[in-house]
Amino acid sequence: MKKILITGSNGLLGQKLVTALLKSNTFEINATSKGENRINNKAGYIYQSLDITNKQEVDTLISKYTPDVIINTAAMTNVDACETQKGECWKLNVIAVEYLISAIEKLSHNTHFIQLSTDFIFDGKKGSPYTEEDAPNPLSYYALSKWEAEKRVMISNLRWAIARTIIVYGIVDNMSRSNIVLWAKEALTKGQKINVVDDQFRSPTLAEDLAAGCILIAEKEATGVYNLSGPKTLSVLEIVNAVAGYWKLDKSLITPSKSNTLNQAAKRPPRTGFIIDKAIKELGYAPHSFEEGLEILDKQIN
Repeated sequence: MKKILITGSNGLLGQKLVTALLKSNTFEINATSKGENRINNKAGYIYQSLDITNKQEVDTLISKYTPDVIINTAAMTNVDACETQKGECWKLNVIAVEYLISAIEKLSHNTHFIQLSTDFIFDGKKGSPYTEEDAPNPLSYYALSKWEAEKRVMISNLRWAIARTIIVYGIVDNMSRSNIVLWAKEALTKGQKINVVDDQFRSPTLAEDLAAGCILIAEKEATGVYNLSGPKTLSVLEIVNAVAGYWKLDKSLITPSKSNTLNQAAKRPPRTGFIIDKAIKELGYAPHSFEEGLEILDKQIN
């Protein structure tokens, strides 16, 4: 059985990958994250704490496990924090990727390296969804770090794939961070008023769908860049209104606002969204609609 190693296994995508891989039983699973394992189910896979910014730890772990596939989900993804903590952002998002590449290149093993990336590498000025071939133009430090990581992967000697995604939502064990759906649901359930931008457009992606897409890349040994997102582009306001509608929450608590009123440290691209035809055709990627995603989430919450 082939061996797969997941970095960032405590995160939203990491946990969904471990869960899906346990069900499919096609890989021997090595899960790694910093600190204790936060997944409730501890059976059926090996967990080891890994600080991916520590070169020696990365070298030791990869030479010990000699994985056939590595999916690197570990990253600093708080866009505004990346703007104020640039050193930390660069270490986690770029240098750690260099360490992983270097450790894999030392193996005589032909490891397949899958790197996660983001729609934020684009400036959002195209006015329509992006393809895998469109030219990046990062607006924020986070976006720059993810694009720099991509470039390092592309020029490496590895068999590589890059999975780009957008605004991932879902629920997992012992969550350390929220996401737009859970944030909106929680705030509105508590009767809190929220300001929501109507001038940013994204394709919300169910975490299970993103995990399925990454596993398809691994199983098919696909290489190159793949867009893996939800099928529909919505404004952030439409996303939050859909959340309110699904759980029958008070939409009058939602105030539409403009991005320039939010005082955020990092610039965001106004309109992204992906064309996912390549992933559908080459991988058999089949993401749920946003409404179906909310239904899946609702069953997990209850």
